[in-house]
Amino acid sequence: MKELKVGGRLADKNTLNEIRKSIEGYVGYKVTLKANKGRKRVMVREGVIENAYPSIFIVKIEGEMESSRRVSYSYSDVLTETVQLTVSDDNNVIKVS
Repeated sequence: MKELKVGGRLADKNTLNEIRKSIEGYVGYKVTLKANKGRKRVMVREGVIENAYPSIFIVKIEGEMESSRRVSYSYSDVLTETVQLTVSDDNNVIKVS
């Protein structure tokens, strides 16, 4: 599994911009989304990065019986590792070290 390493230990505006640029590069790609929902609950779903905006990005998650929903996360969620994205096509992990 190849990791895309972004930034250092201190969170600043440049680090969030680097995370945003990494995610923008994968718009349209299928990803595995692992989100920490608190109290030891973790959601793991597959979806497609639909769009990346200045403050958030949208993932379209395909559900059962042809229904789909969209979830949005901020880039700080990736920075704090509340959300982890793994690109399905080339097994890259968009993550902060």
